[in-house]
Amino acid sequence: MVETTRRALIAAIAAAPLLPGLARAQATSGITRLDPALDAILDARVPIESIADGIQWAEGPVWVREGGYLLFSDPPVNIAYRWKQGEGKSVFLQPSGLAGPVPAALREPGSNGMVLDREGRLVIADSGTRAIVRVDLKTREKTILADRFEGKRLNSCNDLVIAADGTIYFTDPPYGLTEGDTSPLKEQSVNGVYRLAADGTVTLVDGTLTRPNGIGLSPDGRVLYVSVSDPATAYIYAYPIDRAGQQGTRSVLADFRADAAKGLPGLPDGMKVAASGHLFASGPGGIHILDHTGRRLGLISTGQSAANCAFGEDGRTLFITSSDKVFRVRLKMSGW
Repeated sequence: MVETTRRALIAAIAAAPLLPGLARAQATSGITRLDPALDAILDARVPIESIADGIQWAEGPVWVREGGYLLFSDPPVNIAYRWKQGEGKSVFLQPSGLAGPVPAALREPGSNGMVLDREGRLVIADSGTRAIVRVDLKTREKTILADRFEGKRLNSCNDLVIAADGTIYFTDPPYGLTEGDTSPLKEQSVNGVYRLAADGTVTLVDGTLTRPNGIGLSPDGRVLYVSVSDPATAYIYAYPIDRAGQQGTRSVLADFRADAAKGLPGLPDGMKVAASGHLFASGPGGIHILDHTGRRLGLISTGQSAANCAFGEDGRTLFITSSDKVFRVRLKMSGW
């Protein structure tokens, strides 16, 4: 079966008949307080402010402290944008991913998830180049860090997180390939979660997930979080990481299957983990705020699908990439 895009899949879920006993949820914007513990994190009365629009599919936000600006991706159009207070949105990288003609077999030629390494360099999950790529912010020079596993090309790298020792964990679903799992470009037999060591060695963390997507690490680096953007397995998994960097058996941290079945916009996607250990994770309905046990504290809804988020400004602002827009919300706590 031909792969459905995330946007088409979300639309299909919204249009599909409901299972007996489930009511259709109405997509609205606002903040929902689910637990009193939210009060220390976020005031449910604060506004959700739209700061950028005119984007096809906003993704991969990262705040650059040196310079005070936000970067975010638009994978389908192969552009990474820069946003700065008082200046607005401008093109930062074009192409952000694949250079040259885009083959019909490639649906998302641009950058997706983005983070900064300890040296302040941009590291991209490049859906178009199908690689993990480092970018010098001043020269825009690109260096491919990994584009293969066991000699075969990666699918379409989606999101990434960097551990304190420089290890990069990343997800590699087939979303960037026009025909997904049946694409002639697909060389990997799995849609994997990978570990990229500082010496360039790539190892498979988990090859059993249907659509691994967002990824994050606990503040102490001992738990790896991975979201699955599949309505049938709409989970956030937690993997224990030992001191040698090896992962243990995963467990379900959060289950969003019922939310997806209600027709709430979005699926589990990108996430950020605050210094406090709280997760800000995209999922059906918006950005879910969870504690480290998976308990849901609140929900930030933009009224449309939320793909990812990032802390920025003084650390007390949450930027949200949501469909064709970027939003920001002020927090009571710092994410850093």
